[in-house]
Amino acid sequence: MRQAKALSVALVGMEGTIIEVEAAICAGLPNTRLVGLPDKALKEASDRCRAAMSTSGGGWPSASVTINLSPATLPKAGSHYDLSIVAAIAAAQGRVDPEALAGLALFGELGLDGRVRPVRGLLPALLNARDKALTKAVVPAGQLREASLLSGLTLYGVSDLAELFEVLSGGGGAAMPPARPVEPSVRAAVDLADVAGQEEAKWAMEVAAAGRHHLYLHGPPGVGKTLLAERLATILPDLTEPESLEVSGVHSLCGIDLDDGLVRRPPYADPHHSASLASLVGGGARVAMPGAVSRAHRGVLFLDEAPEFPPRSMDALRVPLESGRVVLARSEATAVYPANFQLVLAANPCPCGMAGTPGAECRCAPMAVRRYAARVSGPILDRIDIHQRLRPVRPELLAPDAVTESSAIVAERVLQARDRQRHRLARFGWSTNAEIPGVILRKQLPAPGGAELLSRVMSQGQLSVRGADKVLRLSWTIADLAGAPAPTSDHLHTALAMRRGELAGVA
Repeated sequence: MRQAKALSVALVGMEGTIIEVEAAICAGLPNTRLVGLPDKALKEASDRCRAAMSTSGGGWPSASVTINLSPATLPKAGSHYDLSIVAAIAAAQGRVDPEALAGLALFGELGLDGRVRPVRGLLPALLNARDKALTKAVVPAGQLREASLLSGLTLYGVSDLAELFEVLSGGGGAAMPPARPVEPSVRAAVDLADVAGQEEAKWAMEVAAAGRHHLYLHGPPGVGKTLLAERLATILPDLTEPESLEVSGVHSLCGIDLDDGLVRRPPYADPHHSASLASLVGGGARVAMPGAVSRAHRGVLFLDEAPEFPPRSMDALRVPLESGRVVLARSEATAVYPANFQLVLAANPCPCGMAGTPGAECRCAPMAVRRYAARVSGPILDRIDIHQRLRPVRPELLAPDAVTESSAIVAERVLQARDRQRHRLARFGWSTNAEIPGVILRKQLPAPGGAELLSRVMSQGQLSVRGADKVLRLSWTIADLAGAPAPTSDHLHTALAMRRGELAGVA
């Protein structure tokens, strides 16, 4: 019996485990067995690898072949094990020196003609390989640029099996493709200046961006709720280097192209209200994959027409809103994905959209209005920091000469407020007001002026403890935007009004 092994990485959530792909060639009738809890795509790997080796001038062993993926108790998913299976077989045949596979992770899917195709999750897999002391990796040539975003590994890009055997024999592999020409900077596709009027709502957006607060926009159709939500990401600061690597890893796992480099801007996700629960929070039969909440990690998750989402889907956001992550437990594995997003909800006041609008007639029965509003549950609304009501825009604000601020101007103020927060919270390990735990907020930061207001409102049953903490966080953000060293009584009153949705002037 001849044996050899190659290495790859299995991802469960964002956590990776080094997998030893062991190949044993024994005397017996030609037959191939793949063991170690493979999924359907991986079970078919032996057929892909046999055809690829046959068409590439090699040959599959005419004997009994057993391929074991160790540890055998961990479920394996995906097609990225193909190269490691071929490498282990070739080493067992004596075509490759087993020493060439030491410390080398292999990733890539094979076509029947021997071509190496891209795979999902390459960036987080390489990150885990590096963290577990592997020093080299073979990746698809088409993903060499993505792989090079991570330092600390010697990379070899291969486009077919011939190049793989060249690398394993001491060759070089594919060279880094030339960098794409840098396009001249152009005006963003969307800008806050595109929204006519709604100055009060724009200020609420600025506060939300400065402190990473959740936002609920409600009002009649056509007043600009969607326009505003789509432009929130344009006033957020760039991602830091660790955040960028984290977000890029999630996008790689979702199959999003990273040829342009790491994701530097906060992502934006806006799933339709018909989206399933699995597509929203993540899911899958054996090993769950990330959903929209993880694709929006460190960015904005916008749920338009929020009452139209199934209540079960909306309520599934409760834990991620508090913990900043999604834990998806399955019978064979538990996947954990980051989900530290900024939630923006938009809703009409009733099914026809005209309830409470001056000069408009609502055609809905009172019970229908209450049922529609109740589709967004109280626990979800309690987790929203800012409730902003929008009114119809006055006609004069639609004039061509109407002046409004651009996203760039607002983003500069947001960045200055973020800098103040980062400086103040550095000793606690936080960077924005929305992240501060309540115990630190109440006991280790200066109390805002007029703090007895919150005690009075809470004693009347109008505010929960969570709500009081959110008002305090909002007051700090308002003070940061104003350049004040600590919140004043006016800042606290404004924060309470924003929390209650009482800032509702005519736009």
